[in-house]
Amino acid sequence: MKLNLVIATIAIALPLAVFAQTDSTTVVKSQTATVTDSIPAVLNREGYPNTFSSGSANIYPFTNKVKRFNDWAISAGVGVPLLQSSDLTSIKNGNGKNLYGYSAYLSVDKAITHAFGLKLQYDKGETKQGWYNIKNDVPDGAAGRSTVAGKTQYDAISIIGDINFSNILRRVDNKSPFRWAFHGYFGGGMLSYKAYQKSEYTGGEQTLMTKEKFGISSLFMQAGTGVKYKVSKSLDIEGRLMYVVSGDDEFDGGGDYLGDGNYATPANKTEEQISDNFFNVSVGVTLNIGKHQSHLFWHDPLQEIYYKLDVLTDKIQDVEVCKQGDNDNDGVCDDWDRQLDTPPGARVDGAGVALDADLDGVIDLFDLCVTVPGPVENNGCPLTPPTPPTPPEPTPGPGVVIGTGTELEGIEFDFDSDRILPSNTPILDNAVTFINSTDGSYRVIGGTDAKGSDAYNQKLSERRANSVRSFLIKNGVQSSKLEAIGRGEKDLKYPECNPAEKCEEWKNRANRRVYFETK
Repeated sequence: MKLNLVIATIAIALPLAVFAQTDSTTVVKSQTATVTDSIPAVLNREGYPNTFSSGSANIYPFTNKVKRFNDWAISAGVGVPLLQSSDLTSIKNGNGKNLYGYSAYLSVDKAITHAFGLKLQYDKGETKQGWYNIKNDVPDGAAGRSTVAGKTQYDAISIIGDINFSNILRRVDNKSPFRWAFHGYFGGGMLSYKAYQKSEYTGGEQTLMTKEKFGISSLFMQAGTGVKYKVSKSLDIEGRLMYVVSGDDEFDGGGDYLGDGNYATPANKTEEQISDNFFNVSVGVTLNIGKHQSHLFWHDPLQEIYYKLDVLTDKIQDVEVCKQGDNDNDGVCDDWDRQLDTPPGARVDGAGVALDADLDGVIDLFDLCVTVPGPVENNGCPLTPPTPPTPPEPTPGPGVVIGTGTELEGIEFDFDSDRILPSNTPILDNAVTFINSTDGSYRVIGGTDAKGSDAYNQKLSERRANSVRSFLIKNGVQSSKLEAIGRGEKDLKYPECNPAEKCEEWKNRANRRVYFETK
C-alpha cells in the first residue's frame, strides 16, 4: 500500500516539476518579430509561434535574465508531533493526558506558478506515546498495557506540492496588495526511524523495538494546510498542520510483528490498522531568495492590469470641440462648416451647406417649387407649366381591354373559389354598360394561380369565366356577345410566380382573375 501511494505522488509531482522548467521547442532567430536585446523569439521552423507558447511572436526563453519575480526560497520551522491513529497514542493516552514530542524541518522551495510550487523537505523529530512519559519510571502497581510507554526518533525526506489557494480564489476586484495566504500541501517520500519501548515486557528499561532505514519499504505520505504572513519582500512566517501516514504498524514502538498474529509485545494488538499516523503542528519562516521586488507566490497577475488602467486614466483628457463656435447657428461647428453664412432657418447637410433638393441653384428655404427645377428669377419655379402628355388612342382590333373610365376592367377571386365578391359588383356593372354601348364581341377569360394541379386549375378557371359571363347575361348583356374561356395557370399575370411560393400573396391573388379580350 505504501509503495502504491508514493508512486502515485511521484507520478503527479515529477512531471509538473520537469515540464514547468523544460522548453523542448526549437529556439531560432525570428525574421519577422522585433525582439529587444537580441533575445531570440521562440518560433517553429515556419516562423510562427510554436504550439507550446501563448501565441505571441515575442516569446522569450525562460532564463534568470528575463524573469521578473523571485521563485526560490528556503523554509525552516519547528513543531510538535502527536501520534493519533496508532496502538500507542500521544493524544489522550491511558492517563487522559497528552505527550508532546518535537520536530524540525528544512526545505528548499521552488515556485513554478503564482499558485503552485514544489518543496524538497527534510524533517527530523521525536514522538512520545503510551500510558506515561518514557523518561519516567514504570508506574507502581501498573500491569499489562498500562505499563507501556514509547518514543520514536525519525528522519524523513520528501517532495511536497505546495498549492497557493489564496491566489487561486483571489477576487478579481481586490486591487490592494495582500499579506495573508492560505496554502495546501501534499506529497511523500522515505522515512527512517528508531522506535523504543519501556514496559514490564522490557524489564522497565528503554528498549529499541524497531529500526527502519531509508528505502522502498519506508515510503510514507503527508498532507496538510498552512497559513502564511508576508513580513517583508524577503521574509514570511507560517503555521502548518500536517497529517503524516507512516505506512508502518511498528512506528509507535509497540513492537515488531512476528507473524501468525504475534507481536514482540501485546502493546501492538490494540488497533488493527497497518499504519501509525500522526499530526505535526509547526511554525516556521520562509526566506525568499532573489533580487526582485516580490516573490512569485505573492504576485497578483491582475495588479499590472490595474496599474496600466490607472496610467491610462491619468492620461485621458477632455477633447475640446467647436473651438471656433457656430456663428451662423446652423448646428454645424465652424471648424468644419463649408458655408459659414447659412441663412437663418435653412436646413443644412453634415457639412453645413444649405439644402437644394432640385439642384436649381435656389436653396429650399427660398424655392417656391422645391421638387421642380426653375430659374432663380422665378423663385425656383418653371416659367411655363409643363404640358402633360396626351395618352395614346386605343388601338382597334383584338387585344386585352384595359379598364380606364367606362372601359372593361377585370376582377380577382379568393383562393380556390369562383364566387364573385360583392366588392367586384361595381366593376362588372361598368362592364355591362360598356359592352351594351358597343357592337363588338368579347372573350371572358378565366385564370388561376400556380397552386394545385394543371387539370384542376383548368376547370377552376372555366368556372370563374362562366360565373362572370352568367353575371353579365343576367344583367342585360346579350349572350351572343360573350364567350367564356378558361386558361388555368397557363396565362399568369405574373409569370415569375410559378411556383406560387416564390411570390407575395398579392401577386398570387392578381393571378386569380377574370379579364376581357375583344374578338
